[in-house]
Amino acid sequence: MKQDMIVILDLGSHENTVLARAIRALGVYSEIYPHDITINELKALPNVKGIIINGGPNNVIDGMEIDVNPEIYDAGIPVIAAGHDKARCSIKLPQFTDGVESIKNAVKSFVFDTCKAEANWNMTNFVNDQIELIKRQVGDKKVLLALSGGVDSSVVAALLLKAIGDNLICVHVNHGLMRKGESEAVIEVFKNQLNANLIYVDATDRFLDKLAGVADPEKKRKIIGGEFIRVFEEEARKLDGIDYLGQGTIYPDIVESGTKTAKMVKSHHNVGGLPEDLKFELVEPLRQLFKDEVRACGVELGLPYEMVYRQPFPGPGLGVRCLGAITRDRLEAVRESDAILREEFQIAGLDKKVWQYFTIVPDFKSVGVRDNARSFEWPVIIRAVNTVDAMTATIEPVEWPILMKITDRILKEVKNVNRVCFDMSPKPNATIEWE
Repeated sequence: MKQDMIVILDLGSHENTVLARAIRALGVYSEIYPHDITINELKALPNVKGIIINGGPNNVIDGMEIDVNPEIYDAGIPVIAAGHDKARCSIKLPQFTDGVESIKNAVKSFVFDTCKAEANWNMTNFVNDQIELIKRQVGDKKVLLALSGGVDSSVVAALLLKAIGDNLICVHVNHGLMRKGESEAVIEVFKNQLNANLIYVDATDRFLDKLAGVADPEKKRKIIGGEFIRVFEEEARKLDGIDYLGQGTIYPDIVESGTKTAKMVKSHHNVGGLPEDLKFELVEPLRQLFKDEVRACGVELGLPYEMVYRQPFPGPGLGVRCLGAITRDRLEAVRESDAILREEFQIAGLDKKVWQYFTIVPDFKSVGVRDNARSFEWPVIIRAVNTVDAMTATIEPVEWPILMKITDRILKEVKNVNRVCFDMSPKPNATIEWE
């Protein structure tokens, strides 16, 4: 069943994703498109019932104020404006200041009364549509999936298994940047429990050698992303008829990698790091979903709760938590401290309350005392945040005794560490990850 859609035209607003999520929360599908979409491109989109022109402070490019194509107003589709005083609309939406709920109330009448849209956006319809689209795109050919074992790639794997079955080949690459016990868990769940075609590749030395001496976060991400694809290409050459690469790209990845009116926050390894001579056609069934919707999709597909609600983990892994140039001993400090944090959060019941929590080890040392002698060692930084869609995040107020216990364990059990700090910075101004 094809969902009705409300199109948001990005005219420099910071609130595009909040608006899209609010409309989806009403049960109507919504997508964000650039301000200069042509009338032909607009008419090619399926089931468009209404258009919201969403203006904002980024509506100037190269010194020129931007606007939508004037043909949009004459397309025979209801148009409404938000934050754009010059729009040719009889109705203007109020400023969005109070989050998803206030926006839902502001747009509800436009979506249902003016546009006559049906509330048919739900995960059952989404899954059925994606299975149909995957079958149409892939046919009887094979798909190679980058299976990290995280939520996004796990949900993609489940979708592809339903759509193409044995024609899905999963490749799990241990790049040496995994959390403690992560690769072993991936093999257990996917190979032993879900009976997926799984190839395990231990490329630890290969990745860490490539990353040696590289301190710039963007260069690290691109090296990791590029090397991932190279590994997949090598595995594909060992197999017959691999034409497609499955990826767990989700909507915040696309938004944060930069658009015409939004500056890049950071490139994601599955968006900005792909080599130009990529030999696969991409299959990205989650690219229009927010993180909470990905989890809902996983539940709809029948994946285990523990898998769907596991800790989010970035594609570059611990590589973006071992700040600066990665060294093996500092990487081990990240891995061991992260394992302690996860264990103690589980004991305290915080693993079911906090959206994401992890440790970071920066590339600098401070003076301390160990065994009654001067030490010069690294700090460990704890980060614990809550969010719905990964676009904004707040800090979890962890109780003092829990933090003290974690601190004590890290200082006693993790080598080359003499300080533990707690990151109090929300997003914005900070991002969730440090790199």
